[in-house]
Amino acid sequence: MKKETISNEFINREPDIEVIFEFNGTRTNPALDGYRPSHLVNDKYLTTGIHHYYYVDEVPPDGKAKGTITFITPEAYPSCLWIGKKIYIQEGYKIVGYATVIKILNPILSK
Repeated sequence: MKKETISNEFINREPDIEVIFEFNGTRTNPALDGYRPSHLVNDKYLTTGIHHYYYVDEVPPDGKAKGTITFITPEAYPSCLWIGKKIYIQEGYKIVGYATVIKILNPILSK
């Protein structure tokens, strides 16, 4: 498979979870809809996911928003999420915020 085909499949998939995003002010710029940071989904797995925000195109560095995350490989970390779990949002080693799970849309992730 070509690299762009894999990327398009990832972008066009249904979201895996619905969350409340909370950024902690460490970013210098707003997070734009389509932002792709890393997420610590369990103690041993950091994965990429695409953010989509409801009703806004961007979230300020210290802002909050409701939206969804579509993970790149949810089958690699099954049964690791539950309602109320906080997932760290990271840029490299730096934690820039967290996402609190309010709905699990992909049953493979539900604990």
